[in-house]
Amino acid sequence: MINGYMSINEIAKKWNLSPRRVRAMCSEGLIKGAAKSGKSWAIPVDADRLVDGRITTGEYINWRKKNERQSLSW
Repeated sequence: MINGYMSINEIAKKWNLSPRRVRAMCSEGLIKGAAKSGKSWAIPVDADRLVDGRITTGEYINWRKKNERQSLSW
């Protein structure tokens, strides 16, 4: 790897994420300075880990059923 850059697998271990998630973050442009070289990504060593914006509270579990109950109560 190029000096000052890390691979997807190295960053995934460092940030405790899956390589697939890091790859998706790179494709979406969420990691500043990440560059694609051929088939692999080069991520700067000093890149900041982003906050994962996905919802993990379970708030939206069965959201359709909740909406149906509210619409039936009219």
